[in-house]
Amino acid sequence: MFFSFILTVVGLALFETVSSIDNAVINAEVLSTMGKKAKRFFLTWGIFLAVFVVRGLLPWLIVWATVPELGFIGSFTATFSNDPSVAHAIERSAPVLLIGGGIFLLFLFFHWLFLEQKHFGWNGMESFFIRQGAWFYATISVLLSVVVWHALKRSPMLGFGAVIGSTAFFITHGFRQHAEAVEHQMAGGNSKLSDLSKVFFLEIIDLSFSIDGVLGAFAFTLSVPLILLGNGIGAIIVRQLTVANVDRVKGYIYLKNGAMYSIAILGAVMIADAFGAEIPQWFSPLSTVAVVGYFFWKSLRSVPPMAPKHACPEA
Repeated sequence: MFFSFILTVVGLALFETVSSIDNAVINAEVLSTMGKKAKRFFLTWGIFLAVFVVRGLLPWLIVWATVPELGFIGSFTATFSNDPSVAHAIERSAPVLLIGGGIFLLFLFFHWLFLEQKHFGWNGMESFFIRQGAWFYATISVLLSVVVWHALKRSPMLGFGAVIGSTAFFITHGFRQHAEAVEHQMAGGNSKLSDLSKVFFLEIIDLSFSIDGVLGAFAFTLSVPLILLGNGIGAIIVRQLTVANVDRVKGYIYLKNGAMYSIAILGAVMIADAFGAEIPQWFSPLSTVAVVGYFFWKSLRSVPPMAPKHACPEA
């Protein structure tokens, strides 16, 4: 029991950290354009908002949306309740949450695999998919159609959950694309945003990145207190990476690969779980540690390339 608890928390914290590496980099880039007072405000209150507000509210809101009969306040108390009937209600409605989160994570993985620039950790496979970028939308459309078709055979709500997952992906993806454009403007000194506006911008970006971690966390456990603990630790680590030498973090060039392959595994686990497959509780944290550990080791063995990212050969 204790080992399972530790393994889950470690897996959650590690997943939250590696899936938010891009967030740490964006934070560092934008903070470099801000005054000392604004930096201090963000690094002080930003931790409070990231850990206690964003990652505290999101799991609660997700439980409320998944089990509406608990009510808004009831869903909050339920997350800390030992009442077996409450646990049964959450477990009964979990497939809708799991299938939505699984679709979101798989869409995120395929977007990275087909369209995003990357250092090639597995050169043959990843270079092949990056050349087939035009097939991204066809792939996720077929995937969604197949999942919804089989989900509707079980219940309309299960099919609706899958559609909600795809909707969440496109909403957050739109915000991130806009954020990348704004971040490039700030880095180039072309932005006219005030420091206060930049703080708000960073908080919104943190919200969009936290959705990955929170949804992925339900592949580890349905216990919200455990999710709050693991994701909270991960969020604090991301803030520490922001104020540390972020260039050193960038030097671990395959960490993003590890994060995305973990996301793919967790997405598949969530969808399989939604359809009733029995997945051992240790599988998600152990696979996350193994995959991220491999790509971290691979990063340590590599020398950061000088060539464009697409041209990076396998180490």
